[in-house]
Amino acid sequence: MATAGSEYEAALRGLPEKHSLALRLTDAGVADEVICRYLDIEPECLPTLLDLARRKLHTALQKACPET
Repeated sequence: MATAGSEYEAALRGLPEKHSLALRLTDAGVADEVICRYLDIEPECLPTLLDLARRKLHTALQKACPET
């Protein structure tokens, strides 16, 4: 039986690389400026990228565990 953590990790791995990395770095407490440099994006793009990444993650988790 899969655990919630493994489902979350699997969902993260299924995202596009930039989305997955942005979420992982944000969750780790990395500063926005560092995330932007690492992903080679402009700072004003980060909120949109994170919003899209969170939406994709939510959709992936809903597919993995539809009863929640």
